Amino acid sequence: MRLYLASRSPRRRELLHQMGINFDTLVFRDGGRADFEIDETPRPGEDPLVYVERVARAKSEHGQKIVNERKLPQRPILSADTTLEFAGEIIGKPVDAADATAILQRLSGQTHRVLTGVSVTTMGRTEFVLSSSEVRFRVLESDEIRHYVMSGEPMDKAGAYGIQGRAGIFVEHLAGSYTGVMGLPVCETGKLLKRFGFRLL
Repeated sequence: MRLYLASRSPRRRELLHQMGINFDTLVFRDGGRADFEIDETPRPGEDPLVYVERVARAKSEHGQKIVNERKLPQRPILSADTTLEFAGEIIGKPVDAADATAILQRLSGQTHRVLTGVSVTTMGRTEFVLSSSEVRFRVLESDEIRHYVMSGEPMDKAGAYGIQGRAGIFVEHLAGSYTGVMGLPVCETGKLLKRFGFRLL
């Protein structure tokens, strides 16, 4: 069986390959031509758990719409959304280097929560699973933050870091799913895909 991956993330592609899942990528428009159906802007007062489920479901359901409009073969559409929650606040991708620096300064020496929601849609049916992990950073030196931000790695990642990259040295403790923090929890995703008839291993 094959599925469509509604994501540009190279990390999600890598993890699906690791799971042995065959897929094709559905590309959404971004920038000024972004699809309004998948607006990732948090709503005022929106709970992080509600937010991550709303966005993940919107992506897979919009993917189904694209499949129908383009008359592509019908296959399940998998999407995911990762967000970081700190002190009750949703922290997404940094808007610029100064924002990335400010985020990392806030996370220094603190514990935050990484939420990754995974949604699969096919033929009008959508199911969702959630991975929640706690990550604690050691105290970060200002030079470390500066050099990490200069590397460019934080700029397209929720919470301004990638655990699988250079920021792995910041992580003092992890309780939960390492791949969930990367952007696609393979255990939860595997269980979800089995409900849609995928055979794993």
